[in-house]
Amino acid sequence: KPVFVKVPEDQTGLSGGVASFVCQATGEPKPRITWMKKGKKVSSQRFEVIEFDDGAGSVLRIQPLRVQRDEAIYECTATNSLGEINTSAKLSVLEGMC
Repeated sequence: KPVFVKVPEDQTGLSGGVASFVCQATGEPKPRITWMKKGKKVSSQRFEVIEFDDGAGSVLRIQPLRVQRDEAIYECTATNSLGEINTSAKLSVLEGMC
């Protein structure tokens, strides 16, 4: 089964800024990482998923941050044919200073 080697950490970002979460797992066969927000796969033009380590590692980048829209728990799932594991991190977004 997959095992996490790097898990995302809770973050606070500023409105208009950027947030990045990193998630990486190991296992045999090599797991794939997927990101979810509120039970749905992340998809938005402001969300960029950058894979590394053949998909066993992933960076979720959110830019520019929106105060209410992006505040959520983001879940990282690592899956291979033997099972799946989940971990999550919370993103808080503060109003930026003008």
